[in-house]
Amino acid sequence: MATNLALDPELLERAFIVSGERTKKAAVTRALQEFIARREQRKLAELLGKLDWDASYDYKAERSRRS
Repeated sequence: MATNLALDPELLERAFIVSGERTKKAAVTRALQEFIARREQRKLAELLGKLDWDASYDYKAERSRRS
């Protein structure tokens, strides 16, 4: 999808430096991928302490089960 963006040249230059990408498209694509990954991680982190843990669950026994 073609999109026109007005990008801050200083931010774009920093993105090239830290990412190692050579094109605007690659730098923006990488930035979006990392942005999405961080937001998804944050959603998972918000679940910490909110889920009930089954103390009787034996993960080692589950490893030995064969499908």
